[in-house]
Amino acid sequence: MKNSSRRSFLKTATLIAGVAAVPVTFLSQEAFAAKVAKASMQYQDTPKGDAHCSKCVQFIPGKSATAQGTCKVVEGNVSPNGWCLAFTPKA
Repeated sequence: MKNSSRRSFLKTATLIAGVAAVPVTFLSQEAFAAKVAKASMQYQDTPKGDAHCSKCVQFIPGKSATAQGTCKVVEGNVSPNGWCLAFTPKA
């Protein structure tokens, strides 16, 4: 009976180890992406000099050029004229 329990334990442990070894690349990026609060990123609805959301690679435009959009980094809607610490100019 003792050997049987050890075998069951080893089989279960091997199965768990195998599942844990599944490459992370199979998981979607969205599973790891967590957006940050506007306050944490010092978001503002106005540009900072010539830098503004519509010129940022993180910005996802709204339905029109002046409509609110979203951001890959910041939570909620953002203004195309806004700015935050995550600003990264488009190439």
